[in-house]
Amino acid sequence: MDIPLGKIIFLAVLVLLSGYFSATETAFFSTNKIRLKALAGDGNKRAKKVLKILDDFDSLLATILIGNNLVNIAATAIATILFIDILGNEELGTTVATIVTTIAVLIFGEITPKSLAKNLPESFAMFSAPVISFCMTIFKPLNWCISMWQKLVYKFVKADDDRGVTEEELITMVEEAHNDGEIDQNESELIRNAIEFDDIEVEDIYTSRVDLVAIDIEDSIEEISEQFEKGFSRLPVYRDTIDNIIGVLNQKDFAIMRRTNQSLSSVMTEPIFVVPSMKISELLRILQSKKSHMAIILDEFGGTVGIVTLEDILEELVGEIWDEHDTVVEPFVKISDNKYKVRSTAGLDDMFELFGMSEELDHSTVGGWVVEEFGKIPRVGEEFTFGPLEVCVSKRDPRRVAEVIVTKLYEPTDEDDE
Repeated sequence: MDIPLGKIIFLAVLVLLSGYFSATETAFFSTNKIRLKALAGDGNKRAKKVLKILDDFDSLLATILIGNNLVNIAATAIATILFIDILGNEELGTTVATIVTTIAVLIFGEITPKSLAKNLPESFAMFSAPVISFCMTIFKPLNWCISMWQKLVYKFVKADDDRGVTEEELITMVEEAHNDGEIDQNESELIRNAIEFDDIEVEDIYTSRVDLVAIDIEDSIEEISEQFEKGFSRLPVYRDTIDNIIGVLNQKDFAIMRRTNQSLSSVMTEPIFVVPSMKISELLRILQSKKSHMAIILDEFGGTVGIVTLEDILEELVGEIWDEHDTVVEPFVKISDNKYKVRSTAGLDDMFELFGMSEELDHSTVGGWVVEEFGKIPRVGEEFTFGPLEVCVSKRDPRRVAEVIVTKLYEPTDEDDE
């Protein structure tokens, strides 16, 4: 019996073409467009070709599906004829052809090429671009018919037009890039902070009035100098009461004032007033345009809530900025397992994250939350429970809670959450 070598070679070519279309599908659908744009920006013509093909996504998909189905059908037909000729029995030949074709297409036409393309999507997409572009031209009439059918279907099935990338999706991309080792921890945190930057309000980062160091317009040079010696570079200036801030004094301007015997009012700058709900991204633009480093936060009655500085804003991007005058104070100090000493200025979300909780409350600091829970300024030793947490006041000032001890009593279950 003569071996039909021509049919065997033709069958092998069809299986390879099936593998090519399968790999191309995976490569184009898995490719990183940002990476391709970077390559195209460096002058890579193949990357530009891939991006152009991806812009016509419907035609690309139709071409791949048409090509893959044609070669698979042809492979099945050739295999049937081949095995009938070899075995001399139509029923047996058809059965064997079905089994062999199924195994060959699965291994060499689907699984193997798709696995390879998944690991090297950009490289294979750029390799495949000229061929698939030629196929898109050949199948253009069929693609046009399919596109007309799609338009008809879309009249009955309304697609969601909101295809934009959300902040959550961007953060997920950053986390995946970090997990894959493409960016390090510092880069990951910086990008995340930049993405979330526009969501932060002034009231989330300000220095409260109870911690505010300011000077009276009537203070002597010695009294002002004493405040600057504490390490401040600029101080708010008030008249009579802290609720009446009239200016900001820079340390350099104070030095000039001492040398020239000028008055305090002549060297201080005009303050910038903002509301607690202002976004820090907007405040940053204001401070930049005014060439200022500090803003005064006022409540609805015109009283002073606190201050926010340019350094506070930048720390939301790059993390804590310490100088030689700063005293490093940890917001959370571990006492024992599941028990921490927590400063009142610590972020409430950070505390919940520390204890593995995902509560969403209106307060930004632990101190504000504790006072809200008690409905007053609590005394030292007073405590309350919140879910699995036991919160006990350990320090207080006359006007606020300074520190609490937080203990996690047990691990919450789904029933507790309900």
